[in-house]
Amino acid sequence: MTWSEHVVVRDGVRLVCRDRGGPGQPVVLLHGLAGHTGEWDAVARGLGPGYRVVAVDQRGHGHSERHPRDVSRTAYVDDVLAVTDQLGLERPVLVGQSMGGHTAMLTAAAHPARVRALVLVEAAPGRADPGTPEKIGQWLDSWPKPFASREAAVRFLGGGAVGEGWAAGLEEREGGWWPRFDRDVMVGAIAELTRRSFWEEWDAVTCPALVVLGRSGPIPPQEIDAMLSRRPATRAVSIPGTGHDLHLEQPGVLHALISGFLDGIGGADRQANR
Repeated sequence: MTWSEHVVVRDGVRLVCRDRGGPGQPVVLLHGLAGHTGEWDAVARGLGPGYRVVAVDQRGHGHSERHPRDVSRTAYVDDVLAVTDQLGLERPVLVGQSMGGHTAMLTAAAHPARVRALVLVEAAPGRADPGTPEKIGQWLDSWPKPFASREAAVRFLGGGAVGEGWAAGLEEREGGWWPRFDRDVMVGAIAELTRRSFWEEWDAVTCPALVVLGRSGPIPPQEIDAMLSRRPATRAVSIPGTGHDLHLEQPGVLHALISGFLDGIGGADRQANR
């Protein structure tokens, strides 16, 4: 699989995107907090050449602007729109994990004509626990900086596919392996999710939606029940043996679910156009 790189600039903020090309339906992949585009490689391979897959290093992450002044939810949504505009992605499917899924949901809610469909991976509209920013900060403070080796990083970050996925986001410099993000930017980016819920935005989503959950993920079952009761047409799937990083734990299962979902909405389009 060959990726090309694009740089999108919005309001002075540099956003780096990896574009696999392809002639079909555009699919935009949005990673979670402290993540990076490479987390999606295995899922992107499974989607096949029939889709144009674009993965975005969101502001504050990866190769994009490291210290943006604005880390509001609105800024992240506007970045998605800038990427779709500047890369010519007409009505993309938005696929996001965790905070990336939250961004995808807000984009679909605020701009329904701009989004073809929505896939939320371990993401929901409920208000985050008020202690979340502090917990995130403490977790990031516990990282050895730098990690002595990539192998040490893999072990510390969970081992296996999860550890490999997180470690792939590090950069080698100054005697070790360092995060490609700023700790305070990450804490600031998550803070808005603790101040209110986003149920009105979930209610405003009009496009087809798939929600994929880890069986041992942190989203409470009652929150998922509320999502489905408010939007009964939503398809929801729980993957056994997975947690919050299910896109790293079971990328094959996830890409099969996404492919089936996309095939279904494509079939609906063809039926409607007969």
